Amino acid sequence: MVKFSKELEAQLIPEWKGAFVNYWQLKKHVKKIKLSRNTKQPPSSHDHEIFGRSIFDPIRFIAMKVASCSSKNKTNEIIQVRSKSMDSDEDEVLYQTELVQLFSEEDEVRVFFERLDGELNKVNQFYKTKESEFLERGEILNKQLQIMLDLKQIVADRQQRRKLVAEALLQRSSSSFSSSRNSDSFSESAAELNDSSTEISQTDQVIAALQRNGVNFINSEGCKATMTKKGKPKMAMRIDIPATTPAQTISAVTSMIWEDLVNHPKKEGHGDFINKKKIQCAEKMIRSAFVELYRGLGLLKTYSSLNMVALTKILKKFDKVSKQQVSASYLKAVKRSHFISSDKVVRLMDEVESIFTKHFANNDRKKAMKFLRPQEQKNSHMVTFFVGLFTGSFVSLFSVYVILAHLSGIFSPSTETAYMETVYPVFSVFALLSLHLFLYGCNLFMWKATRINYNFIFEFSSSTALKYRDAFLICTTFMTSVVGAMVIHLILRAGGFSPSHVDTIPGILLLIFICLLVCPFNIFYRPTRYCFLRIIRNIICSPLYKVLMVDFFMADQLTSQIPLLRHLESTICYFIAGSFKTHEFATCKNGKMYRQLAYVISFLPYYWRAMQCARRWFDEYDLNHLANMGKYVSAMVAAGARLTYATQSNNLWFSVVLVTSAVATVYQLYWDFVKDWGLLDPNSRNPWLRDDLILKNKSIYYISIALNVVLRVAWVESIMRFRFHPFQTHLLDFFLASLEVIRRGHWNFYRLENEHLNNVGKFRAVKTVPLPIP
Repeated sequence: MVKFSKELEAQLIPEWKGAFVNYWQLKKHVKKIKLSRNTKQPPSSHDHEIFGRSIFDPIRFIAMKVASCSSKNKTNEIIQVRSKSMDSDEDEVLYQTELVQLFSEEDEVRVFFERLDGELNKVNQFYKTKESEFLERGEILNKQLQIMLDLKQIVADRQQRRKLVAEALLQRSSSSFSSSRNSDSFSESAAELNDSSTEISQTDQVIAALQRNGVNFINSEGCKATMTKKGKPKMAMRIDIPATTPAQTISAVTSMIWEDLVNHPKKEGHGDFINKKKIQCAEKMIRSAFVELYRGLGLLKTYSSLNMVALTKILKKFDKVSKQQVSASYLKAVKRSHFISSDKVVRLMDEVESIFTKHFANNDRKKAMKFLRPQEQKNSHMVTFFVGLFTGSFVSLFSVYVILAHLSGIFSPSTETAYMETVYPVFSVFALLSLHLFLYGCNLFMWKATRINYNFIFEFSSSTALKYRDAFLICTTFMTSVVGAMVIHLILRAGGFSPSHVDTIPGILLLIFICLLVCPFNIFYRPTRYCFLRIIRNIICSPLYKVLMVDFFMADQLTSQIPLLRHLESTICYFIAGSFKTHEFATCKNGKMYRQLAYVISFLPYYWRAMQCARRWFDEYDLNHLANMGKYVSAMVAAGARLTYATQSNNLWFSVVLVTSAVATVYQLYWDFVKDWGLLDPNSRNPWLRDDLILKNKSIYYISIALNVVLRVAWVESIMRFRFHPFQTHLLDFFLASLEVIRRGHWNFYRLENEHLNNVGKFRAVKTVPLPIP
């Protein structure tokens, strides 16, 4: 049977952990009471046995039973739980326990109840605060939804009137008008005036209703004075639509004002009075806000039930240790407290369900529940089985490859150059990518083990988010396929097949993986694949898209995969230029464009990341983002200097590389430790770390700091030039690239740990969706 402490640890909300009942601390107080009772010798209750039996024993026995029964009926007299209101806030109630009867361990018991009262007051106050926030949010969403329904009704009415007018005009044009041309024209103009006046009056009624709801309009006071040629009101209502797409971003930058929900009509008067596209965008925002509200209400309901169970459990432990029945009296006060007696959360959840079902799911409750209560995928044992299967296959195939390579002499001086220049780059791409996937699986495992809510931080859907077993399955499948292709390539090459045909195998493998990545069928983790493509699109188009946590997190991963991008450049050039037919591997590297493209590829990840920082500064006006952008600019300068030094080896460029790389490294280390990890705080209670640590062993953090420093200075190899012959050179380059990927995987855990602790400090467990109508 699982202990309740472990069950509570597994079920509590990580971001609200500090607001839960501190069950573990209360349990320690109960143990202190137990130890205090054991140290004291209980008085002997059998003194009468020394003098033998008496004829009054039956009477004495009956009296003891009556006394025990009366004591059980007066359990409420052992303690009294009083509630008192604060002078500053009458709604704030504090609970305080008084000991009516004396305990043998009075000091320990008093300390226990003081701590228990503090925990109850803490839970009650937190629940009230969150409840009021969600209730206020619900009222705002209801008002916004009503405004959106009114605006949609305006669109429907206008479309209906236009349809009727078009049908009337069509009927008039088809009828004979030779004898009554003048009368028809007069009636037509009268009808147009009537429609226009009716439209204006109905629009004014809707606008007046919206203004009563607190909606502000542009030119609302002079709406009748500002008219188009057709007599339609020239008005607009402001709406806050976040600039998340390139079109919205360009519009925001050029105009620097908020977009209008209601379009200004064109000079001809044929424009729509209401912008449907923006109404749809605002409707999606309101729908997402309702989903987050429902999720927050569910978390608050879970918070209430878990704390109630925790208080019940700890009071039962106290009863068992103290041998007094006090739990019933205290639980009566707990049940009267606000976080148990209030039903506002449950009623609001029911209201949100009905609203969402009616307005966002076409009265389909099952469809609505898919949004409001998404089901998590159950872990399958088949995934674990295939992970083990492909791991064993990879190890076996890699052993076969090493043996065949040694027997065929593929790494001998006569053949190693051609093989390493043609086959090595493409297989290195797969190897580095697989290593990164493996480390990401390790990150997912550690985040789950330490209760870091990475799905909430990355805004992943819990029903489609990748789990660590899935990441390991993708990694092992990937590497098994790659090593299998390497073995086939080596066998065919040793069998005397034409190199022009054999060297197409890596290209075919690369093409298969690209096709699988963009495959539209719902196979091979399609939600994850499309999410990855969407994130890459956002990164490439920086700064046009709004930057989310997952976007700059992925961009940071790309800055550690510059060798992979360089190998991908060599592979694409090798196959596009047709070098695999002639087997002239030096065709690409001798070209001027190839060397210039190396600078572009080395700069791109840093450039994308710098543009993301610029966009975040534009959205948030936080100077820290500009400072972060400077870090990536310094990395670009250092990378360019190292590339130039590789072709122009002289003392000048050696000095430039040394200075720029040293400055960039110090800049990066400072940002890693202070900003990204939140460490190196001299005033912390954990020396040079931070106050809150998820890992219990502090030495791990110090080791991680030292390891990050060592891996950050791996660039020293590029200027020391430890080179022997081509095979060892390529092997050393691959080893250094692998170290950078390992450093990034190591960095990922602490980066998300710091982000999670920031959410915990602000009790932020639900995403705040911006509302469209201010």
